[in-house]
Amino acid sequence: MFITFLKFSDNRAAAPDFMAAHNDWIAQGFADGKFLCVGSLKPAAGGAILSHGESRTALDARLAADPFVVHGIVTAETHEIDAKRAIPALDFLKAPA
Repeated sequence: MFITFLKFSDNRAAAPDFMAAHNDWIAQGFADGKFLCVGSLKPAAGGAILSHGESRTALDARLAADPFVVHGIVTAETHEIDAKRAIPALDFLKAPA
């Protein structure tokens, strides 16, 4: 499982120009079954994505295609989480023993 922080950069003012494309990109991540949760970093610092089900290489390629990343609106910082404990509904996130 990965958590990615999309932090606004100096080109933040261009976000409205690419918001529709960014939202389409997010929708595709959900449609592909790779995104579990997406939300905003508060206060207005960017966004975060919880993802699962693809390799780090594949995730990095997916992130590189985000219009916000392509146009330098955000920078992406990804961390891998090796889940050891979870509520039963999230057991699928735990790495096999």
